[in-house]
Amino acid sequence: MNASMASFTAKHKETVDEPKLVVFVVYRDIVLLDLVGPLQVFSHAIDQKTNAHGYSCAVTSLNGGMVQTNTVVPIPSEAMSRYMNRQIHTVVIVGGDGAYSAMRDGAFLQEVTALAAGAQRVCSVCSGALILAAAGILDGRRAVTHWEDCKALATEFPSVHVEIDPIYLKDGHVWTSAGITAGMDMSLAIVAEDLGRTAALKIARSMVTNMVRSGGQSQFSPILQRQLSDATGRFDHLHHWISDNLQKTLSVETLAAQMNMSARNFSRLYSGQMGLTPAKAVEAIRAEVAQGLLETTDLSIKQIAARCGFNDEERMRRAFMRLLRVSPSDYRQSFRID
Repeated sequence: MNASMASFTAKHKETVDEPKLVVFVVYRDIVLLDLVGPLQVFSHAIDQKTNAHGYSCAVTSLNGGMVQTNTVVPIPSEAMSRYMNRQIHTVVIVGGDGAYSAMRDGAFLQEVTALAAGAQRVCSVCSGALILAAAGILDGRRAVTHWEDCKALATEFPSVHVEIDPIYLKDGHVWTSAGITAGMDMSLAIVAEDLGRTAALKIARSMVTNMVRSGGQSQFSPILQRQLSDATGRFDHLHHWISDNLQKTLSVETLAAQMNMSARNFSRLYSGQMGLTPAKAVEAIRAEVAQGLLETTDLSIKQIAARCGFNDEERMRRAFMRLLRVSPSDYRQSFRID
C-alpha cells in the first residue's frame, strides 16, 4: 500500500470510528423528558466494535443560552448556527407546548430547515412533529405525534399523512415519535439500527426499561387503558394474576374465585366497569403477551400459542385477526426486534 492510499485509509477509518453527532433542537416550554430521555439514550450508547461512545450530543436553540422548559429546570443550549457546517448524523426536534409558537417563528424554522438539510437523519419527539411539518420536512410522509396533537398536525398540515396509533414511525430518513417516553423507544430503535441490537439492549437494561416496544405498537397502552377503566384498582391484582397464569383454564368461575365473588356477580361487575367481558379481557391479555414473545424470542408460533394459553395456533391466529387485524406470522415479520 503506497503512502497516499495509507493516508486515505487512515483518514476514512477515523471518520467512521468517531462518534456520530446528534443535535437536539429546543425552544421555550419544551417537555423536559422529551429532551432528557432520548439524550440519555444516545449519551449512554456504546459502540460494541470499538467499545467507545457511539454518539456525541449537542443541545441547540435559535440563539443559544438558557432555555426555559415546562419545569423549574432551564436547559443550557448553543446556537444552531454553530452546527451548520458540521457533519450531523441525527437532528432531534424536541416536543412541548412551545411547539405551537415555534412552528410559526420564521427565523427559527429557517435554522431548523438548514440544520436538517445537512443531517443524515431527522427526528421529532412528541409535538416536535409540528415543527418538522411547518418546515416542510414531513410533506408527503407518514408521521405520528402525541395523540393530543394528532388533530392539530393533520389540520394544520394536510400534506402530512398522520397516523394516531404507533409509538414511532420511520419514513425514509425521517423518524417521528409519539409523546414523552415514546421518544426513548424511538431512540433505542435508532441505536439498534446504528450500533446493533446488543448496544440498544444494554442501554435498556441499564436504564431499567424494556427493549420490547416496536414502532408498530400502539401509543394507547392496553394495560394503561385497563388501569384507566379501573381507576379504583379493584381488578389490578386479577389482571396481574391472569398474566402469570395464562396456561390455566381461565373461566369466569376461576376468575370470580380469585375475587371471592360469585360468577354471576363478578361477570356483571367486571363487564360494567371494564367495558368488555372477562373472556374478552383474558383473550386480550393473552394476545399482548404473545406480541412480546413474537417480537423478542425465537419461539415458534406453536410454542407461543401454548405458553399464552391459546392451546393451538389457529385459536391464536383468530384472536390476532380480531384484535390486531394481522396474523401472528405477519406480526412477527413486521415487528420483530432483530
